[in-house]
Amino acid sequence: MPDSQMIDAGSAGDGRTSVQILRDEDLDEKFPNRPRNHSKTLPFHDLFLTLFNPLNDNKKKPTGPLMARRKSGPHGPAGQNPHEVRQNIIERFISRWRKEVGNDIHPAFRLIIPEKDRERAMYGLKEKTIAKLLIKTMRLNKDAEDAFSLLNWKQPGDSSVSRMAGDFAGRCYEAISKRPMLTEAGNMTICEVNDLLDRLSAAQEEDAQEPIFAEFYKRMNAEEMMWLIRIILRQMKVGATEKTFFNIWHPDADSLFNVSSNLRRICWELYDPSLRLEGEERGITLMQCFQPQLAQFQMNSFQKMVERMKPTEDDSVFWIEEKLDGERMQLHMISDDEIPGGKRFGFWSRKAKEYTYLYGNGFEDPKSALTRHLKEAFDEGVENIVLDGEMITWDPEQDAMVPFGTLKTAALAQQQNEFATKSIRPLYKIFDILYLNGQEITNYTLRDRRRALQGAVKGVARRMEIHTYEEAETAVAIEPLLREVVAEASEGLVLKNPRSSYRLNQRNDDWMKVKPEYMTEFGENLDCLIIGGYYGSGHRGGRLSSFLCGLRVNQNQISQGANPMKFYAFFKVGGGFTAADYAELSHRTDGKWRKWDSRHPPTEFIALGGDQLQFERPDEWILPSDSVVVEVKAASVAVTDQFKMGLTLRFPRFKKLRTDRTWETALSISDFITLKGNAEKEGKEKKFKIDDSRRKRQRVPRKKPLTVAGTEALLDVPFGGKVTNVLEGLNFYIMTGSQKPEKRSKAELEHLVKSNGGKIVQNDSRPGTVCIGDQRTVHVASLCKRRNVDVIRSSWLFDNIRQSEADQGRPSLLLPLEPRHMFYTNAESESRIEGAVDEYGDSFARDITVDELKEIFDSMPAKFEHSFSAKDFKSELEEHGNDLKEFPGWIFEGFLLYNDPQIFNGASLTDKNADFRMRQACDTARFAGARLTNNLKEGVTHVLVGEDRSTTRTLRLRTSEFQRLPRLVTVDWIEQSWQEKTLLDEERFAPP
Repeated sequence: MPDSQMIDAGSAGDGRTSVQILRDEDLDEKFPNRPRNHSKTLPFHDLFLTLFNPLNDNKKKPTGPLMARRKSGPHGPAGQNPHEVRQNIIERFISRWRKEVGNDIHPAFRLIIPEKDRERAMYGLKEKTIAKLLIKTMRLNKDAEDAFSLLNWKQPGDSSVSRMAGDFAGRCYEAISKRPMLTEAGNMTICEVNDLLDRLSAAQEEDAQEPIFAEFYKRMNAEEMMWLIRIILRQMKVGATEKTFFNIWHPDADSLFNVSSNLRRICWELYDPSLRLEGEERGITLMQCFQPQLAQFQMNSFQKMVERMKPTEDDSVFWIEEKLDGERMQLHMISDDEIPGGKRFGFWSRKAKEYTYLYGNGFEDPKSALTRHLKEAFDEGVENIVLDGEMITWDPEQDAMVPFGTLKTAALAQQQNEFATKSIRPLYKIFDILYLNGQEITNYTLRDRRRALQGAVKGVARRMEIHTYEEAETAVAIEPLLREVVAEASEGLVLKNPRSSYRLNQRNDDWMKVKPEYMTEFGENLDCLIIGGYYGSGHRGGRLSSFLCGLRVNQNQISQGANPMKFYAFFKVGGGFTAADYAELSHRTDGKWRKWDSRHPPTEFIALGGDQLQFERPDEWILPSDSVVVEVKAASVAVTDQFKMGLTLRFPRFKKLRTDRTWETALSISDFITLKGNAEKEGKEKKFKIDDSRRKRQRVPRKKPLTVAGTEALLDVPFGGKVTNVLEGLNFYIMTGSQKPEKRSKAELEHLVKSNGGKIVQNDSRPGTVCIGDQRTVHVASLCKRRNVDVIRSSWLFDNIRQSEADQGRPSLLLPLEPRHMFYTNAESESRIEGAVDEYGDSFARDITVDELKEIFDSMPAKFEHSFSAKDFKSELEEHGNDLKEFPGWIFEGFLLYNDPQIFNGASLTDKNADFRMRQACDTARFAGARLTNNLKEGVTHVLVGEDRSTTRTLRLRTSEFQRLPRLVTVDWIEQSWQEKTLLDEERFAPP
C-alpha cells in the first residue's frame, strides 16, 4: 500500500490499533468527503513553539496608545496591535499545517481547544491525582521536596524549591526539569499524543493511567509535559478563544459549531475556505447538538430591562417565567421504524454532553429514566421535533422541585425501578420548540413558537410539562413575582420578549434573568474574624489569597473549663482585596500563621463543618488573639453543611480591615442570629407593604402548600392523656422538629412524647435524658461538642410507637438504638448501636417498613453500578455554570455609570479632546460589563466625578431624592478594581 494511503487524518502511519481502524471505517461512512492529510502530523512541540508561546507573549503586551511606542518584534511590525498579531500567529500556523500536513486540522484542534472536543471523555484527573502519577513516574520519595511541592502546588515554597506557586503546570515543569528523560524536545507527533490521550481518557483508574503517563514522561521534555498537563486539565488560556480559531479556519466554522457542537465536523466539512455553507446547512439538524440561546445578565433597573424588550405601541407585552434550578437540556425526537415504539430520542446538555443513555433512546428503552413515560406526550401528527428546556428533579411526595445536585441520582434510580412512583424523578420542563416535522422554526417569534409547542406537545404530568409564564406590560409586575418565587426558594425569574426569534449561542436582551439580592437589609456591615487562610493560584499564587472567617462562640454556649477563644467557621472571602490590603494584612499577621494539621486540628479554637471530615479546612490557621477583623458585605445567606454554623454567606466581598476591633469584639453567633432575624422581619414587613399597595392580579400557582393540613388543629389540642406507655419513665429534651419519616414541628414532637408516657424537659442536665435532634442547629451542635452524649433522631420515637401499636396493648420494650436513629454518636456507644443491625442494616429487634426494605436492597452489592457517582456529580456541578462576576472581565456587570458632562467641559463621551484618563476608565468599565449614560436618572448605580467639589455637591443634591441612591466614585475606583482584578469597595473611593 502506498505511504500516502497509509496516512489518514493524522492517525495512520503513526500506528493504529484495530479498534481505531474500525472506527475510521465508521467515520468514512459518516463523512464520505472527509479531507486526507498527505503527510504525518507536525511534532507536538511545534504547537507551543509556534502557537502557544507566541500567543502568550502577545497576551502580555500593552494595548492602545502605548502600542505606538513598541519596537518591531518577531511577530509583527511596530505599531501593530495585539489583535492583528494574534491573527497573524494563528494564520501562519494554519497555513503551515495545510502546506506540510494537509487539509485535516482536526488532530491539532483537539489539542489547541481541548475543551471543545466533545468526543474525548473527561480524564477524571485533577491536579492532586496528576501529582501522584508524576511522583510515581519519577520515582520520587513522598517526603521529597519536589513531591511536597507537587502535592501542595498552591503553597509557596522556599526559593530553592519553587517560584511557581499557584501554577500547577509550572510546578510540574520545575519538578520534571530537574530529572528529565529528555533535555531536548521529543519526537512525538500530534497524532501520537492524541492516541495516548484517548487511551488515558478510557483508562479512568489511576493504576491504568500510570503507564500512560510513564510513556509521556519517557518521550517528552519538561516543557512538553507542562503543555500536555494544561491540555489534560483543559486550562490553556493562551490568549485566543475558540471563536478566533474557528473564524480564521473558515468563515462559517463558528456558525456550524453553534448548530452542531461537533469539532470534527468543523474540521472535515469546512476544510476549504472558498466553499460556503448553504442556508439549510446553517440551521439546526435533528440529532445534532446545538449551542442554545442564553439569558442576558441582570440590570439594576427593572424599567431598563423592560425597555430593552423593544415594546411597540401595539404590543408592549413581555413574558415572565420562573428560573428553574436544574440542567439545561435539549430533546430531539425522530421517527425510526427500527426502534421499538417507532420514535428515537436524543438528549444533550448545554455543554453538549449527551445524556441519551440516562433519559432513554425510545419509548421501549428498558434503561430509560424518562422516555418510557412519554408515549402519550406528543400529538399524533408529530414525526420529528427539537425541544429546549430544563431538566429538574421532582419530589412526588412533596409535589415540589428538589434543589440542583440530585438530578443524576434521581435519573439512575428511575432507570433501575420504573415502578418507583414515590421516589424523586427527573421532570423535563419545556420552554421552547425549535424544529417541527422537518422545518426549523428558530426564525419565528417566540409567541408563534409557543403556539406550535402547545399544538405539538400534550405533556405527561410530572414527567414532561410545558413551562408556564405570565404576561406583563410594565416593570411594576416584576417585583411581586420575584418576591413570590424567592419565598418558595426558587432561583429567580427570566424575562422574555415574545416578539423575538431564537438566536443560537447568543446572550442578548430578548431573554434576561432576574435574581434576588437579599442582604441590603443587613446594612452591609459584618465584622468577622479571620481564622484560616488558603493559598491562591494564577496571579495570586504563592500567598494566602482567600480567608476563612468565623463567628465567635458566646460565653453562655461554652461549657465550664472550655476555651473562651472559640470560633465557628462561617464563610470564605477572597474578593475585594487590593495589593495594599494584602500587604497590611500580611504585616499584621506576619509570623503568626501555622500549618493546618489534619491529624491534630486546633479544635479548641476553630470548629469546621463536618467535624472529623473537616470541610473547607484551610492551608494555614491563626490564633484568634493574633488575628484581625475584616468588614465584609455579601449577597445573601444560604444554608449549607460545609461550615460549622450551618449557614454561610453567598458571594462575600471584603470592604476593609477593622483595626479598631479585636477577637473579643468580633461578630458573635448570637449577634449574627439577631441581625438575621431583624433582616427577615424587615423583609416581611416590606413585602406585606408592597403587596398591599398592589392591585389584585392573577397569582403564579405555588409549587407546594405553605402549611401542612391538620398542623394547626393538632397544636391547638391540649394534652389529653397517654395513648401508649412505651416512653414511660423517660425524660426527653426535644431540640428540633423532624422532616423524616414524618414532618412534625418541635411542639408536635413534644405532644407526641407526652401522649406516649414520656416527660418533656428543657435541657439535658438530668442524667439519662434522651436528646432528640434532626437538624444541625446551634444548640444541637453545641451539645455534640461539649458533652459525651448521644443525639437521637425523632425516627426512634416513631419506630417505638409504631412497634407498640403493632403489639396491640401487650407490654412493649424500648427498641435498641440503630445507626439510622443517630444524629450524633459518642465513641462509647458506637459498638453497641452497630450491633443492633446486621451487615446490611436490617434491624434485629423491630419490624421494618417496605420503604426501609427497599433501601436495604438498594444498598446490597448488585450487578449494576451504584446509583450515585461522585465523578458524575462533580461533572454535573461543573456544567451548572459559575457566577461571572468572579472573573475580572465581568466585575462591572450590571452597573449603570453616569458620566458628569462638566468633567468633559461640555464634550460628549466620544469627543477626542475629552480627558484621556476618564475616557480610558469608561472604556474599561464598559469592557468589563458596565453600561454608560449621560442622563442622570433613576436606575443609575454609580456616578463618576472629578476633583471639582462644587460639581460633586450638585450631583449629591440631584441624586438625594432617588429611591435608590447611586454611589459617587472617582476614576481611581475603576482603575484600581481593574488592576486588582476584583471589585473594590466604593466607599474607599468616594469624592471628598
